[in-house]
Amino acid sequence: MGKKIISREKSIIGACLYFPRPGPQNTEKTLEIARARSQELGLRQAVIASTSGRTGVLAIKYLEGMNLVIVTHCTGYLKPDHQEFDSLNRKIIEEAGARLLTTQHAFGGVGRAVRRKLGSYQLDEIMAFTLRIFGEGVKVAIEITLMAADAGLIRTDELCLSIGGTGSGADSALIVKPVNTHNFFDLRVVEILAKPRLP
Repeated sequence: MGKKIISREKSIIGACLYFPRPGPQNTEKTLEIARARSQELGLRQAVIASTSGRTGVLAIKYLEGMNLVIVTHCTGYLKPDHQEFDSLNRKIIEEAGARLLTTQHAFGGVGRAVRRKLGSYQLDEIMAFTLRIFGEGVKVAIEITLMAADAGLIRTDELCLSIGGTGSGADSALIVKPVNTHNFFDLRVVEILAKPRLP
């Protein structure tokens, strides 16, 4: 499904694809929609969440020619010193010229340690829970945009395609005006291209 935009004066009527349920079965359709809209807008940068690297490898195929940043889980996310990202997928992604970002989650760093030790939720995790009212993939897409901007891998003066998922794969695609984490409230979700329809 191509996204058709009808312009009337300053208003835009656009399509957002709503998946019947979240999950990895939506990955290729999400990437297809994201590619089409990115080309229409002439976007040059994209950020994709990928835990094992499978989604990252697919993103290379669909988003060729863009400054592509694949954001992984931090090392130690599941257990100490463990990295979930598959080494073969890493090699494929790096050889294709995309960049990998492995760092702490913008909404789950020291605040998560405080919760685990003291049982008290901190501001960063409260923000994550708030964003989840739009769906896990939307929260992830916003979070990885902050992380990539903080690492200097995307520019904050250009719109960015950002793709996240629920558990695994991709099911949410946004066009975002990126900012660094310390400027979070200046971030803008410009368009929602796809997301699961929540019950």
